[in-house]
Amino acid sequence: MDMENMVSLAQSNGASDLHLEAGLPMALRVRGSLKTMGDPLPAKDLLAMAQTVITDAHWPHFLERRSIDFSKTIGGVRCRFNVMQTSRGVGFAIRLLSSFQATIEKLNLHPDLRKFVARPHGLILVSGPTGSGKSSTLAALIQEINITDTRHILTLENPIEYTFRPRKSYIRQREVGRDTPSFEQGLLDSLREDPDVLMVGEMREPETMRLTLNASETGHLVLTTLHSSTCAEALQRIVSAFPAEIQSSVAAQLGDCLTAVVCQRLHFRPDLNIRVPECEILVPSHAVKNFIRNRDFFKIASAMETGADHGMWSWHRYRTWLDARTNWSLPGQSAETVDTEMPQNVSPTEVPATATPPALWPLIDKKKETADPQAPGKPHRIEIEPVEGEFGKILKRPN
Repeated sequence: MDMENMVSLAQSNGASDLHLEAGLPMALRVRGSLKTMGDPLPAKDLLAMAQTVITDAHWPHFLERRSIDFSKTIGGVRCRFNVMQTSRGVGFAIRLLSSFQATIEKLNLHPDLRKFVARPHGLILVSGPTGSGKSSTLAALIQEINITDTRHILTLENPIEYTFRPRKSYIRQREVGRDTPSFEQGLLDSLREDPDVLMVGEMREPETMRLTLNASETGHLVLTTLHSSTCAEALQRIVSAFPAEIQSSVAAQLGDCLTAVVCQRLHFRPDLNIRVPECEILVPSHAVKNFIRNRDFFKIASAMETGADHGMWSWHRYRTWLDARTNWSLPGQSAETVDTEMPQNVSPTEVPATATPPALWPLIDKKKETADPQAPGKPHRIEIEPVEGEFGKILKRPN
């Protein structure tokens, strides 16, 4: 079975993720649970698949880092790939992305989210655990701006998951590693590129957080994601990522620029046979801003319980709204079209002939490299002991 057949099988089973590992059967994540099917996969077959989907241009990058992230369309299905070296050989973690145009209605989100993207500036945080649909919600918010307002939208992603076709807005999408070496460099560049709306795929490093906060203070509407289980935890994670001596100033900056925090998780509804997002929504009232500035994050939960007049939603209140809802958007209700400008058989990671030469790819973060004492001026490369056998022979590199 080749990659296209595996992805097609995963899609037909309603899977959100597909996992492939040498010596194990394929695993599908369906409605949040893993199930395996088929026979164990040979290591040599997975290695050949990896060489095919990564392509020759990026294979040296994989050999260098022993993992690689990219997005690609397989058999008409848009997928986000993480290919990694494991103890058994090459492994795949594949996220199947929705082929339809993500909107607030089609994701069954609360219409109150529209008012947040109508703001001219500020910071919108979309948080939640891994696999909770943060990227889809972010795409729906960007699409809401795209179909209602004339703005310049710039996205920084790693990798690009949803491709947007400009409607009313002017949209540029940049992929980290392909179009810019890092989120930090992309954010620095963005301040000179006249964006109205800036979307940062994910905040992980303190420097990315600092530049994102700065951008939201300089007249831009900034949307980004963060891993957390509650709105209060998302804010606390940002502040605690910085050194103790500057946390007070970061908290003050965060309180001033915050527009909203949307924390979500997916809940399966047997009556609809779909998973729908349950949300906790924080709107920065005067009281909430004071809690953030004073770093009293534990007080935010009680403020949300009593903040309905300010547009806040607790988990319980949002679940009550979902139970009372009658107009659901269900898959297959209407003909869906892929909102993309790319041909379905072309990977966005492939470089056009007029783009930067492959010799300049991938761009390595020089700050994270260490000098090789045996070769002055040459960056040190981490060597990992390869697995014996055919996989080890191919991956083993000369000293």
